[in-house]
Amino acid sequence: MAQAGLKTIIALSFVLAIGFLLVILSSALYQNYLPLLVVATYVIAPLPNWVCARCSNPDDFMDSGNSGAVVDFGRFLTGFLVVMGIALPALLAHCDLIRTSAMAMSIVGGLLIYGTIISFTMFFQEEQDF
Repeated sequence: MAQAGLKTIIALSFVLAIGFLLVILSSALYQNYLPLLVVATYVIAPLPNWVCARCSNPDDFMDSGNSGAVVDFGRFLTGFLVVMGIALPALLAHCDLIRTSAMAMSIVGGLLIYGTIISFTMFFQEEQDF
């Protein structure tokens, strides 16, 4: 992966700020704070993937051989949370708890937030040399 520099950090911060702005505006403009639940799902979404990747191979000397199932389970939970972050505003709009414009702003803002988190982990992960 390319070396991440100051411009990458600034660009990711700008995109993250736009994502949070869209989610906050989707709540504040319509005086309904239910779309803020999207932020929680997108912030929690990478955690199962990270935890399961760490638990799959805790020791370099002992390989249990069953680490694939743990990693797959982490990816499943991450995918579930990402889909929930998209489906939750759609469900709230379908039930007329939020407006459709608030739903669109919440979904776009949530995708920007999650995309920034994924990009940050891609650019700034440490490469292991064996």
